[in-house]
Amino acid sequence: MEIATIAVIALVGALAYKLKALDGKGIIAAALVGVITIMFGGILPFLALLTFVLLGVFATKYRLAEKIEREIAQEGKGIRSWQNVLGNGLAAVMFLLIEYYTKQDVFWAATFSSIATANADTLASELGKIFGKAPKMITNLNPANVGENGAISWQGEIIALIGAFTISLFAVVLTTQKVEMLLAVTIGGFMGCNIDSLLGATLENKGIINNHHTNFLATLLGGIIGGVIFLSLL
Repeated sequence: MEIATIAVIALVGALAYKLKALDGKGIIAAALVGVITIMFGGILPFLALLTFVLLGVFATKYRLAEKIEREIAQEGKGIRSWQNVLGNGLAAVMFLLIEYYTKQDVFWAATFSSIATANADTLASELGKIFGKAPKMITNLNPANVGENGAISWQGEIIALIGAFTISLFAVVLTTQKVEMLLAVTIGGFMGCNIDSLLGATLENKGIINNHHTNFLATLLGGIIGGVIFLSLL
């Protein structure tokens, strides 16, 4: 691996630690994900992950004092650890490795749809807590509390769609099927975000899984959905 690449990953890790976005173990996990991503996928999926991290830090820190006061802040006052890193990044790495060995664009769609799911969910969750009005429970559309697992709002849904679309812009460079890729990643990420809410309202609220399991399952399923949509559009 080039020295410049190692330097970039180290710099990003130091910045994340300085901004109190990740703890020590989170930095190590993020560095590992970053190294694997660059080695097997190149710069574009790495930049997509970096965009997710930076936007996630911004969204998490945005009006953090207010979130803490209202008791709706991310656990650990916005400082995430290795479980969160793997919950949001492991599925994308899995799809990326499959793409590396198969050289099939469908797995690019799955990889970026997985990242789009993580980005859409984080932005919708963190910014939706501030801008979302009259949240509803995704399972029955009954009124829900702000920040409650499974709570959605139309403002949060728009934010999620924008978050997924942002990641799709990196994916279109890697294929000649640009429109299909853009649609697949955007829709896959958006649907993955809502799957996250659905899992949170059901399995997570029942204590069957925790938030990290929810993130992994949502990014995995969002990636699969994005891949299926990409194939269906060909």
